[in-house]
Amino acid sequence: MNSPKTLDAGPAKAAPSLAFDELTAPPEWRRIEFLSDLHLSPQTPATLAALQAHLQETSADAVLLLGDIFEVWVGDDARFDDFEASCLEILRSAGARLKLYFMAGNRDFLLGPDMLKDCGAQALSDPTVLCAFGQRWLLTHGDALCLADSAYQAFRTQVRAPQWQAQFLAQPLAVRRALAQQMRDGSKAQQAMQREDLWADLDTEACLAWLKATDCKALIHGHTHRPAEHVLAPGLIRHVLSDWDFESEAPRGDVLRLRASGLRRIPLA
Repeated sequence: MNSPKTLDAGPAKAAPSLAFDELTAPPEWRRIEFLSDLHLSPQTPATLAALQAHLQETSADAVLLLGDIFEVWVGDDARFDDFEASCLEILRSAGARLKLYFMAGNRDFLLGPDMLKDCGAQALSDPTVLCAFGQRWLLTHGDALCLADSAYQAFRTQVRAPQWQAQFLAQPLAVRRALAQQMRDGSKAQQAMQREDLWADLDTEACLAWLKATDCKALIHGHTHRPAEHVLAPGLIRHVLSDWDFESEAPRGDVLRLRASGLRRIPLA
């Protein structure tokens, strides 16, 4: 990965500065896949099986995981427990045969270097510019651009602070799991009081500012669980990844596959 860059991102509400890394795809790569928002937990065995099957069968040279792969991640020492250990083995198997990258989401931002090393995965900063097939693609989980949700943005700032994370990770594993469950219960209760179609989406002005600052024409992200393609301005597009849910009667899940011929949505359900 190339050295990080910092540029002025434009309007204040889009963040006054934008630090990003660049990942340059080697010329031998022919297929690159993006996926996010699997929200894996002990309660999602079918979704975990779908991930395992896809990683075993995909012809991609690289798979980029763009956040919220896990419903919650309370520290890398959890990777030895039953559920997390099974996830580790699936990712380790994939990392042994293809290039595997991981970007933190709002649920698994505590996934750290020990887990990545054991998986054979490389960390991606949020955002990252992917240089592939003669084009620059801006990759982000997406939550940082949901600016209308001011309460979440304040929470995000708090939990991404190194001091908060150090204090949290210093707690015993059982305590961390209990605290994470409390936070998830509170989040679910808050979501239940609001219609899903009113949940905050990415701010268009902020997206455009990030694209301008990074000299990209396409943004790829997850987080919102609203798979679609949005034209932000002439020649500028936002591609939204699907969440995965193979537990329900109407399973859903897709990947975005990038080739020299372009970007294509591949449904897996």
